[in-house]
Amino acid sequence: MSDEIRFGTDGWRARIADGYTFANLRRVAAAAARYYRDECDGATRGIVIGHDQRFLAREMAEAAAEVVAAHGVPVHLTRAATPTPVISFSVGARGACGAINITASHNPPTDLGFKVRDERGAALAPAALAMLEARIPAPGEPVADAVPTLADAVADGRVQIFDPAPDYRAFVAERFDLGRIADAGLRVAYDPMWGAGIGWLGWLLGPDSRTQLLTIHGERNPSFPEMARPEPIPPNTDALSRHVRATGADIGIVNDGDADRVGAVDEHGNFINQLQVYALLAWWLLEIRGERGAIVKTLSTTSMLDVLGQIYDVPVHETGVGFKYVGPKMLETDAMIGGEESGGFAFRGLPERDGLMVALALMEMMLETGKSPSALIQTLYETVGAEWYYARDDVRFDPSARAAIQERLADAAPKELAGLAVTSIDRTDGHKFRLPDGGWLLIRFSGTEPLMRVYTETTHDHLVRPILDAGLALAGLGREGFASTDAGDGDSEGGAGAATTNPSGESAG
Repeated sequence: MSDEIRFGTDGWRARIADGYTFANLRRVAAAAARYYRDECDGATRGIVIGHDQRFLAREMAEAAAEVVAAHGVPVHLTRAATPTPVISFSVGARGACGAINITASHNPPTDLGFKVRDERGAALAPAALAMLEARIPAPGEPVADAVPTLADAVADGRVQIFDPAPDYRAFVAERFDLGRIADAGLRVAYDPMWGAGIGWLGWLLGPDSRTQLLTIHGERNPSFPEMARPEPIPPNTDALSRHVRATGADIGIVNDGDADRVGAVDEHGNFINQLQVYALLAWWLLEIRGERGAIVKTLSTTSMLDVLGQIYDVPVHETGVGFKYVGPKMLETDAMIGGEESGGFAFRGLPERDGLMVALALMEMMLETGKSPSALIQTLYETVGAEWYYARDDVRFDPSARAAIQERLADAAPKELAGLAVTSIDRTDGHKFRLPDGGWLLIRFSGTEPLMRVYTETTHDHLVRPILDAGLALAGLGREGFASTDAGDGDSEGGAGAATTNPSGESAG
């Protein structure tokens, strides 16, 4: 068992019963309580605490609520498993100064996590996250003078259990014509990946919706069968691809374990990659909705956004990888959209990835244009003037070799990659080698495990694999032991169904 607590790009994650224990959870909760109390009037405004569908997530959320309450910070505790975007939205809706979210998002079923959000619902910026980490008590040190039971804290008002669903639905209804989408009669194959999104999309559309959600993996199962992890990319989306083909659905939509990320499958069952989805969302806002505003993207996402920025005369800002960079930049620039390569996208008004609203946006896009998903991709390519190709390799290596690999990459200054000239090198977050067609190669390391990610995007389909191989060669690694995320289909059956009840447990209305 490990008492070491390390924060990554979006909070703390660890293996349940190893690093992620009740004792360590209480230490991190104490640090969060002290941070919110000291930095944003938490003793008056309180914080929101929620959780996903993972093993022990509810129990951990309740333990965190007890510790936070012990520090004199009022707690708004969600009554049931809640998507991450709903928790972030609830911060502003409740006038709170931040949030704790017990979720491991798309990690394997053995893991649990601890996300923190600021008073706007955004990920804490790196400086603020460091301030919180500095407040973590040492192992064995008391986390508070006296920690109440949840029952006592509820009884004396320090913890209030609430239903976040009605306020969130009203927020979404201001941005989407839910009645029109519900009346459209679309057939949507939907996969909430056994996670926090279960029931929410159907509830947003209402019990009388003519748009059908043909749902698979729509009940709680913390072991996440049929997938290595609830991450909305192949091969985890293969079951959805098969489900689209089997049901003749118009589109397939998948949310990850905490419903802040999204994946899509076209009407033929072909996966639409995350970079294509982001470019489609930006095009939809600019061309169909006529909105204007900045676009915020990470180093690891699509250059099609730069082209769209030029076409529609809107600024495009590039950040480091992670929403702890994207969210603050969205707020700084009043961006209309922000997003990252992992499939997380946020709209103006809530600087948090929202897989539920993106699902609605994809449906609206089809209604407004009358086009299928595959036709929308072709329209996008016609707009940006080229077809773009993307792939990523995840490469594990011997931890003892990390320093040598990092040194090789720090010294790497290639003149060309796979026959394409390197026009510049950006080492803001990893090593990004820019190519003449607007394409790029990016090499980054995980902050928490011996894992290197190698990404590329290019207009040259036949050069995708050679560019990735060139990146591996720069690191001194071969193609052994990596997992590619550029493709994936499979064969198995999934059941169909629809969920239209209030996901927090009350009748729809």
